[in-house]
Amino acid sequence: MLRFGGLGEGTTHLCVDMQRLFAEATEWHTPWMERVLPRVVALAEARPERTVFTRFIPAAESGRGAGTWRRYYQRWANMTLARLDDGMVDLVAPLARFAVPDLIVDKPVYSPWFGGELQSKLRQLQTDTVVISGLETEVCVLATVLGAVDLGYRVVIATDAICSSADSTHDAMLEIYASRFGMQVETATVEEILDAFA
Repeated sequence: MLRFGGLGEGTTHLCVDMQRLFAEATEWHTPWMERVLPRVVALAEARPERTVFTRFIPAAESGRGAGTWRRYYQRWANMTLARLDDGMVDLVAPLARFAVPDLIVDKPVYSPWFGGELQSKLRQLQTDTVVISGLETEVCVLATVLGAVDLGYRVVIATDAICSSADSTHDAMLEIYASRFGMQVETATVEEILDAFA
């Protein structure tokens, strides 16, 4: 049972960066993604009209980006749009069927709150609570969680529907979510979340 009660009509599922460039054989491949995908799909199926997807869009080519992002894309030159196959920024197929253009937010950085587009979409949906799934636990999911906390949303992290490419930092971040943000962040399994919807 969730600490602060059931999940009402103002709940939106926020699915973070479940894209082909992380699912397929790239330098950013996240092996756990396949394991959590069925549970992410279950969340999207529960409220498809209230599922917002974010997509991480890499720089166009090596050397692009502001400040340290330039160095980042020098290191990850093979992950720039110039070198990736077409369609690699797309959502993975099992989730793409739920995505409508009005509920997709593209972002050039870890945080989806940069620029205000996500906040605008959540306002249109009259959102007061976000259920967060996706990847990576301690990078883009973290940036999504902290922004939501700062904006005053009730935040529920689906612990078995997030993943990372690093076991140790994933586990540490789950502990931090549970212990350091206890009044603002709830952690629960997808089963518990779906029960709370009912």
